[in-house]
Amino acid sequence: MAVSLLPLLAACGSGAASHAADGGGKSSAGSSGELDVPADAGADLKKQYLMENAVAACMKKQGFVYTPVAPEDPLASWDTDGADYRLTEKYRQKYGFGIYAAFVYPDDPQAPGSKAAQNASTVSPNADYVATLTASQKTAYDKALGGPPDPKTGEKGWSGCEGSANRQVYGYASPQERSNASAAQDQANAQALNGDPQLIALAQAYASCLSKDGIHVTTTQPTGIGDMVKFQASMSTPPNARIGTVTPDGTPLDTMSKDEALPLLTKDIALALQDLKCGKEFRAAYFPKFLKAPTSGGGAG
Repeated sequence: MAVSLLPLLAACGSGAASHAADGGGKSSAGSSGELDVPADAGADLKKQYLMENAVAACMKKQGFVYTPVAPEDPLASWDTDGADYRLTEKYRQKYGFGIYAAFVYPDDPQAPGSKAAQNASTVSPNADYVATLTASQKTAYDKALGGPPDPKTGEKGWSGCEGSANRQVYGYASPQERSNASAAQDQANAQALNGDPQLIALAQAYASCLSKDGIHVTTTQPTGIGDMVKFQASMSTPPNARIGTVTPDGTPLDTMSKDEALPLLTKDIALALQDLKCGKEFRAAYFPKFLKAPTSGGGAG
């Protein structure tokens, strides 16, 4: 299921952010050692950039090198998951809903859950530098860098440079206070989308199209219908199509082979394109509103 569901948006209700198909205007640190903040980035994305720059500046004062990492735009993935019809169609023509793509294209970083995608996600621009440190230097580096609250140690606030950067950018509101505020905004955004008369009507038409094509409809809610077919497809996969699945006794289950996955991917592609076609008008109206006031879960993928 994890390989097929859309990534949750980390920041909700903060205004539209950059969502270019190449990853939202991601940049690298320049000669100054700081990231250039994209001019079209939303409020929360800008704060993430500022956080990275603040951490780098703090670590420099501590005598360490820290290369700021350009944050991923949480809205960028929607371009190939419904926001851009042409790009989504091209994506689905090869990967379908992404459920079986990892088995057919293990070396393709664009295939969700593939070995290449997993390896790419673990690459850090600071890894090479940290590898040059001695054990004692590494300990000092980790302490200087710090991190989020750790319940195991009783730490209630962010520590180290992560902590000072967090307070500098986000203020002194506790993580719980910020989480509550985000959840409230998320709920308000979802209610607005689900109460929009235009979206309600288009969702009904979307559902009718799916029904005519023999696809079972379980919801017509604007925030749910876009993910509905994909969710149902992910729930009907055989056990060996779920990476990390174990048997009742805890033994890892062998995942399916490329030959086993290929015919399933072909069917998944057909279903994904059928879903995309039925929801074309709905998504064209939904995403401009969703991207201005996103809600976790999305519903229009």
